[in-house]
Amino acid sequence: MKEKIYITRKLPASVVKKLEGEFYIEMWGQEEEAIPREVLLEKVKDAQAVLCMLTETIDEEVLDAAPNLKVISNMAVGYNNIDVEAATKRQIIVTNTPGVLTETTADLTFALMMATARRLVEASDYLRTGKWGTWSPMQLTGMDIHGATLGIIGFGRIGQAVAKRAAGFGMNILYYNRSQKPEVEKETGARFAALNDVLRESDFISILLPYSEEVHHLISDKELRLMKKTAILINTARGGIVDEEALYDALKHEMIWAAGLDVFEKEPINPRHPLLTLPNVVTLPHIGSASIATRMKMAELAVDNVYNVLVSAGRVKRVN
Repeated sequence: MKEKIYITRKLPASVVKKLEGEFYIEMWGQEEEAIPREVLLEKVKDAQAVLCMLTETIDEEVLDAAPNLKVISNMAVGYNNIDVEAATKRQIIVTNTPGVLTETTADLTFALMMATARRLVEASDYLRTGKWGTWSPMQLTGMDIHGATLGIIGFGRIGQAVAKRAAGFGMNILYYNRSQKPEVEKETGARFAALNDVLRESDFISILLPYSEEVHHLISDKELRLMKKTAILINTARGGIVDEEALYDALKHEMIWAAGLDVFEKEPINPRHPLLTLPNVVTLPHIGSASIATRMKMAELAVDNVYNVLVSAGRVKRVN
């Protein structure tokens, strides 16, 4: 009997093809709809591999329901939807898809920074709703990016890629990270600084940390009060790093100038969430890696991870 791989979202046939023949593949048939929890629990019962998305919480309950599971392949850069410790105890290998989305996410981060600073969404809505009747000197004025100071919190692959883009705009770059990156400092002119100094001195603050309990609500009321009143906060990392209630208060009471958010603590965000009522917030539905080429590469890497664990690592015999 062939080993079963369960895929929690519909993927292109060209991507899944690599697994066909050697494995029995079952796949949730929806592309735009997350798999219901009860269906996931049922489908993993006899699965040796699960290829999942950030939308699936793979916890003790799921692992208990899947006694034959050997590998969890997460089509994402992180793991915060997976109980890695529980999986490790069961000798289940957990993989992700880093690297392939670095440049695309850096592009989106910079685009979100520009859209927020220059009020592009607000300006487009202003025109489309018939409010544009004349030109005036201070109409829809925003913040300059060139020559401004960008503070990057988390200087991994994506943070470094954002710094390279910022250098091209003549920005001053500060960064906070667990360790210094001398080579990138030489290339971009970035300067290592303490978190509080980054918050105080930056015109733009870009959050690019991986999520963990250690950084939950790293940016909350105290940190927001350190920022300039003209500062713009950009989060394309994970929602839980920012205290959304504190951010709402800071924006509403003009403690900071604006925010651009691609991620939220609970996704999808409730359309009635207070943050969505504010004109100085640009919001996106977690599309950091959403270019066609990058999403295809992520899917291919996730499939390769399953294949490499089950076949290349000798966990199952090939079916001829």
